[in-house]
Amino acid sequence: MSDPIKHECGLALIRLLKPLDYYKEKYGTPLYGLYKLQLLLQKQRNRGQDGAGIATIKLESKPGMRYISRKRSNNPQYLKDLFDGVYDHFKDLSKEQLLDSDWLKENKPYTGELLLGHLRYGTHGVNTIETCHPFLRQNNWISRNLVVAGNFNLTNVDELFKELIELGQYPKEKSDTVTVMEKIGHFLDDEVQRLFNWFNPEGYNHQEINALIAEHMDIQRVLQRASRKFDGGYVMAGMIGHGDAFVLRDPSGIRPAFYYQDDELVVMTSERPAIQTAFDVSHTKIKELTPGHALIIKKNGTVNEVPFIDSLKRTACSFERIYFSRGTDRDIYLERKKLGQLLAKKVMEEVNYDYENTLFSFIPNTAEVAFYGLIEGVHDELTKFKKKKIQEKGADITDEELEHILSLKPRVEKLAVKDAKMRTFIADDTIRGGLVSHVYDVTYGIVKNEIDTLVVLDDSIVRGTTLRDSIIKSLARLKPKKIVVVSSAPQIRFPDCYGIDMSKMKNFVAFKALVELLKENGKVNLLQEVYEKCKAQESKPSAEIINYVKDLYAEFPYEVISDKIGEIVTPEGTKPEIKIIYQTLEGLHEACPNNHGDWYFSGDYPTPGGQRVINTSFINYMEKKDVRAY
Repeated sequence: MSDPIKHECGLALIRLLKPLDYYKEKYGTPLYGLYKLQLLLQKQRNRGQDGAGIATIKLESKPGMRYISRKRSNNPQYLKDLFDGVYDHFKDLSKEQLLDSDWLKENKPYTGELLLGHLRYGTHGVNTIETCHPFLRQNNWISRNLVVAGNFNLTNVDELFKELIELGQYPKEKSDTVTVMEKIGHFLDDEVQRLFNWFNPEGYNHQEINALIAEHMDIQRVLQRASRKFDGGYVMAGMIGHGDAFVLRDPSGIRPAFYYQDDELVVMTSERPAIQTAFDVSHTKIKELTPGHALIIKKNGTVNEVPFIDSLKRTACSFERIYFSRGTDRDIYLERKKLGQLLAKKVMEEVNYDYENTLFSFIPNTAEVAFYGLIEGVHDELTKFKKKKIQEKGADITDEELEHILSLKPRVEKLAVKDAKMRTFIADDTIRGGLVSHVYDVTYGIVKNEIDTLVVLDDSIVRGTTLRDSIIKSLARLKPKKIVVVSSAPQIRFPDCYGIDMSKMKNFVAFKALVELLKENGKVNLLQEVYEKCKAQESKPSAEIINYVKDLYAEFPYEVISDKIGEIVTPEGTKPEIKIIYQTLEGLHEACPNNHGDWYFSGDYPTPGGQRVINTSFINYMEKKDVRAY
């Protein structure tokens, strides 16, 4: 993605099902779980640029012993800083101590059987150590201690916060993370109290009741009660002081969650290849957590996947497939290739099948897999082209003509390379803009001046600013006749509210193109009409809100909006013709058949809260309010 946006966080949960001594004997270290957690976070580091944190819980700890350990970092080298701090506790130990499982568990932190890690990609707000997960809700009752980390955004934090106030709580801040933790914590407290009231009259002493609470705690019931009004995309993981753990996934399956279980451990991550790499298991043995279900791991080691809320139509985030998740997942890799392949015919039509004078490349690196698919599709189109040319010549074709046709092949080159970030304190906009335009280096001497057409694949175009201010300027220096920028994702037309930092209509180049077209065609009054409809819906329940912004886009064909985007992203004075080709919504669904979460492209939101967000976002645009829509 050439435009930098913040997006989705990463999670890793491990529950060791054997005593620590087992891992020492089999794998050579009692710190097996800790090392594996580090590897899982490292393999998902694409999901966190702002910080990281871990927490561990020791099972069967004695009173007075610290059984919960937590460390977080927002250092620029957050993973190194995090684990340097963790391993600092072990650096002066002898070899005998490092292999003594019982001694480590009694004397050192981070030696628990239950481990939770988080990678933070903050979509808004400040980036302080306090915003890094996991979050900890402490209590002197072991079963009331709660550790929570999540990959989520909720659209109705105000409503949930109000409920906490009505329950008598006094939250220290108003954020979705704190709200979720306190919501779960409230019903956890209620469950503990319910069980205490149940066993207390039976004559058990309080220590015995503690054990009975841990044994009989109904985590499914806690999550059902806590999540009843959650609206958004979420995967949340939690650990309870006595040793129970859980992972819950939103009913639409917007956010990803995968898990693997054997007789040694249970592990959950946001991306499947992390488990495959860390534990050397086949992807066929890794399960996807069912939307609307929770993975519950009891202290006694029993593991169950159970429903906690009614599942909805599966609308897993398609941006995970296009861009967010690493392409090392088999399914995602093939889907990205398909996205590129489906664009080949339209691209070749645009360059009039001129293979000799067309260069193919990609930018940025995240578009590489889709580019492989595009080139495969271009080869398929070339085969048809050769066949047609040979048939047209018939028996009169000469050896020279035949050799020329058969020798045709796509010209694939590395034309643009992203340079290191340039930082400047110069205030002059002209000078700063000139520096920004040099973010990408280009390969000189490959392009035939004013003859060649450049076809450059990007995985998505959000704001179009990097495209205009850097990429096209850089490519234009090569003096091509034409530049065709191809997006493997459709036009981003609507705000996101489930994790991606895309909530302001004014930032979308597709929306800018729409507004320009409305003005040019004497239809600008439609903006006011839609605004009035949106204002009339402000007091309606979210479930009754209609996305009227879709009506504006319906005024113009898809390709007309693409052409207008091409004009917007063309820098002044650019000599080559600029053409933009976008993936279609139909192509996206064909390439990603099991992940139809496309609200940022289609405007079809999977939850009622999404309808309110688009309504608010458009109102903010019309009222010139530069604020988030949720």
